[in-house]
Amino acid sequence: MRPRRAGRLVLAALLLGLAGPAAAGLTQNDLSGVRLAPPPGARAPLDASLTDAADGRHLSLGQALAGRPSLLIPLDYACRNVCDPMLAVAGTALAATGLAPGTDYRLVTLGINPRADAGTARAMVAAQLGAGPLFASAVVLTGAPGPVEAVTRAVGYAYAYDRDTESYAHPAGALVLAGDGRVARALSPLAMTARDLRLALVEAGEGRVGALSDRLLLLCYGYDPQTGIYTPLIRRILAGSGAATVAGIALLVLWLHRRSRRAGPA
Repeated sequence: MRPRRAGRLVLAALLLGLAGPAAAGLTQNDLSGVRLAPPPGARAPLDASLTDAADGRHLSLGQALAGRPSLLIPLDYACRNVCDPMLAVAGTALAATGLAPGTDYRLVTLGINPRADAGTARAMVAAQLGAGPLFASAVVLTGAPGPVEAVTRAVGYAYAYDRDTESYAHPAGALVLAGDGRVARALSPLAMTARDLRLALVEAGEGRVGALSDRLLLLCYGYDPQTGIYTPLIRRILAGSGAATVAGIALLVLWLHRRSRRAGPA
C-alpha cells in the first residue's frame, strides 16, 4: 500500500469516528479536540480500577494486560456508527496474525460511555468477534468516568460528549501497549492489516512474542506515524548495503595492496 493511500485511509477512519449523530450538537471547536495523539513517553496507568464486564469483578488495567503486549481499543459499547465495524475489522486482523490470543497478546476493550452497562458491552463485543478463542480471551472493561478518563487521557485518546444526542464523538483508533502499559503504537482499526498488527505486537513484546523472522522483518520495516503502517526502510536498507559494498571494496583493495608488497618486484 502506498503511503499516501494509507494516510488517506487513516484519515477516513478518523473522520468516520466523528461522523453521524454524535457530531450533531457539537461545535467545530469541540470536534477539534477529538483526536488520538499519544504524547511522547505515553504510558497507560496500570493501577486504574476498572470492571470486567464478564463477571463484574474489579480489576486494574495492569491485571487486564497481564504483562502481555495488548491491543487496547476504547469503545462506546452503545455506538453503532463506527465502533461495530472497527472492532470487527480489528478482530479479523488479529485472527490473521497467527499469534495466540490470551497467550501471545491480549485484546482489551475499554468502554468510554458510562451508560453502556456490562450486558451491552458483552453483547456488542460478542456480536463483532463471534465465538472462538479471541472472544473467549478478550477482556471487556467498563468503569466509572474517573478511571476511564485517566486511561484515555494518559494515552492521548480524546473524545467529546454530545448532550443533544447523548452520544460521543470519538477517534476510530486503537493502541498497542507493552506489558508495562507503555504506548508502543497508535493504529487505525479501519485501516489495520494483519502484518502491521503482528509487527506492532511483536515489537511491543520486546522479543517475547513472535518468531525470529518477525524480529528480522522489523529491521527492514519502520513504523510511519503519519500513515499508521509499517513501511520498508528503503533508505536505511540502501544506505546499509551501500556502506557494506564500500567497506568490501576497501578491504579488497587493502588485501591486494598488501599481497603485492609481499610479492615484491618481479
